[in-house]
Amino acid sequence: MKFPSAEEYFRRIHRIMQLLDKNNISIISALNEHGPRNLQLIARKLKMPYPTLYSRVARLKEDKVLHIWCNPNYSRVGLSRGMVLVDPLPGKELLVREALRIPNYWIKLIRCIGDCNGYYSLHAVPTLHLREFEEYIYQLVPLGLASNSRVYWLEDQHTLMPNFEYYDMASRMWRFPWDTWVNLLANGTNDTTTENRPQSPRTVSFDSRDLYVMKELHKDATVKLADIARMFGITLPAAKYRFESVMKKGLVLEYVFDILPYAPEISELYEVRLDFKNDNALRSSSHTLAKLPFVLSLSKFKGLSSLATRIYLPRGEMNNLIAMLSTLVREGILTNFTSLWLDPLTLKSQTFSFEKYREGFGWDYDNNEYNEALHNLLSSVTKRAYNETSFEPMPTLTLQ
Repeated sequence: MKFPSAEEYFRRIHRIMQLLDKNNISIISALNEHGPRNLQLIARKLKMPYPTLYSRVARLKEDKVLHIWCNPNYSRVGLSRGMVLVDPLPGKELLVREALRIPNYWIKLIRCIGDCNGYYSLHAVPTLHLREFEEYIYQLVPLGLASNSRVYWLEDQHTLMPNFEYYDMASRMWRFPWDTWVNLLANGTNDTTTENRPQSPRTVSFDSRDLYVMKELHKDATVKLADIARMFGITLPAAKYRFESVMKKGLVLEYVFDILPYAPEISELYEVRLDFKNDNALRSSSHTLAKLPFVLSLSKFKGLSSLATRIYLPRGEMNNLIAMLSTLVREGILTNFTSLWLDPLTLKSQTFSFEKYREGFGWDYDNNEYNEALHNLLSSVTKRAYNETSFEPMPTLTLQ
């Protein structure tokens, strides 16, 4: 199989970025406001001929400018999202990567540098087995694989669209008014949108077919009902009923619009942790943070006045971000902040482990099985295998 060179890859990205014109930005914004599954409605809202709208959306997807998927509402199906940071010992990087995959409840796995030099991963773990999962991760240190390992549990993720209010369509340039943003964050806001957002109930009634539909929507939010009908061998009306049931139960948290706002060769992807003095300061700042054009998502750490913030920013602006955060520490809004540089070209992802749900029994989780697999991995490492290096082709870039 032939893979593009880095030069060809970035040339293609430059061509893709040219598609972010006024009409396409209006389309993306309307899809975000009204949902991506009813293009007829979007066409009416924008007063645009349906064939024109359809062809533009198809082009955005084909050229990988736009990827739309659904964030599952994990808490409603008895899962909890966890962030794992592991610093492998030198030479043990590949073993740590495989160890993180063994329980198979991982969603994202990516190389990182900064507060953690190793791997950043996200997992959706059965809520009844969080302590066992922590025990599995923490043993990587005494087993001689890592110098440090940490697990943080996260509340619901709120994913954001790039704020095109800061985008000059004529010049194709973004504005970064850092002084304005510092003042907004330092002075706070009286907005209560974030504070009053209802929390998801712990669980609702669901079955394995609901999870399967969630899994398909996690891959592609615009999956056709006819495709769902074929997967289950049911009629189209039955597939429509199943889809509507999943949505009515709130098993889908949000639609995610995965967009590249800046050329990747001059930009970086970060996970920034923001520690606030209290929850009131966190809630007050969250509303402003959600409007910044470089903030992709926000997740609150459970039990802490801290936010996990996914940031995608032109490299030349990173120093300004640090200056802004430092100012917020001096102003007493933040008590601390840390950052991780994420390498998007190393990102591995999969859907949540829907197949591990057993009808009538719940989620299958067996730490004894995972520990045995981990020890088998360690015992099977021969000198020859240990020295083998795997080089992988450059994948398609994604920020989420």
